[in-house]
Amino acid sequence: MNRLFSIAEANSLIPHLKGLLAKVQGEKQRMMEMKPHLEKAEQGHIYDWGSHRGTEYVSILDAFQQAVRDIEELGVLVKDLDVGLCDFPHQREGRVVYLCWKQDEEEVSWWHDLDSGFAGRQPI
Repeated sequence: MNRLFSIAEANSLIPHLKGLLAKVQGEKQRMMEMKPHLEKAEQGHIYDWGSHRGTEYVSILDAFQQAVRDIEELGVLVKDLDVGLCDFPHQREGRVVYLCWKQDEEEVSWWHDLDSGFAGRQPI
């Protein structure tokens, strides 16, 4: 936790964060679509068949990992990639808590204690 966010700072990142999450989710979907092909290649590895789509998969994986790193470099904690659940470390009443935001929300409107998680969300 290198950075504490104000509510305004967290909200200002939402448009950029939505784009990064969409990138992560898109690359994850592309990896899932390749899964049957890769499983077939894995079964044929004893015959050294390999996969002509191996470099494509590596490229997708690299793009996925870079988008996750880009989010982490912002200081945002990704809790669930599928729903775009993110936490922003924040100081509230003299203690560190998380501002909690989901990808389908327009702004940060919730917070929770560090140990309570999504179930402990409370309105700001």
